[in-house]
Amino acid sequence: MPSTTPKTSPETSPTPSTRTAPGEHAPGRRPQGGPPLPAPVLAFAVLTIGYVVVNSSTPRPDASGKEVLRYARDNGTTIELGSLLLLASATPLALLAAVLYRRLRALGITAPGSAITLVGGVLAAVALSGSALFGWAGGRLPMDADPALARALADLSFLSGGVVYSVTFALLVSGISVTGLMTRLLPRPLTWTGLALAAVGMVSLLSLIADPFSYLLPVVRFGGLIWLVVTAFLLPRTRPSRHQ
Repeated sequence: MPSTTPKTSPETSPTPSTRTAPGEHAPGRRPQGGPPLPAPVLAFAVLTIGYVVVNSSTPRPDASGKEVLRYARDNGTTIELGSLLLLASATPLALLAAVLYRRLRALGITAPGSAITLVGGVLAAVALSGSALFGWAGGRLPMDADPALARALADLSFLSGGVVYSVTFALLVSGISVTGLMTRLLPRPLTWTGLALAAVGMVSLLSLIADPFSYLLPVVRFGGLIWLVVTAFLLPRTRPSRHQ
């Protein structure tokens, strides 16, 4: 008698799911490089230039406390406007650092250069914010304020927006320059210029103990601004193939 037991067909094993390893992009998805770089860098440049123009007559760092206090009494509105522009410039700088970090990560950069770029940009933005706040406070001193207090606030504003900004901005520039040099994402003359600016920024720290080094601060401020604008326009959104 034939068996009536139904035959069981072999079960089809489910197709294993494909997992994307950390750091890899899912198939069919384009890496997100963030918004265009020229927008925040041009905003930062315009606000920086505006601040420099407004504060062109600010007393020098070697001015006496009485001179600083006299200037604050006569130009309180100008100081407040300059502080506003400086504080406003910190926002696009921090945004630029974040977009640069995301752009480098989207280009496949996993080396520390991308993180150094982010940290340097954020710290430079914090330095500008501190300089603006100290300057704003110095411009609101009462008529009977101590000249020593006026000099102290001016020194803190100068140190934050000068030395501290120069050193931290050097980190931002060095992070981009080293990455661009090693991966050939940027022209070699531009990367070497960035490394030179980063070195100048680090050396400017010596202005704390020797006044002649303070002349390096404008080099970093204005030279670095021009370098950053050029870099923002030249940094690609996609990484060229090795076979190209």
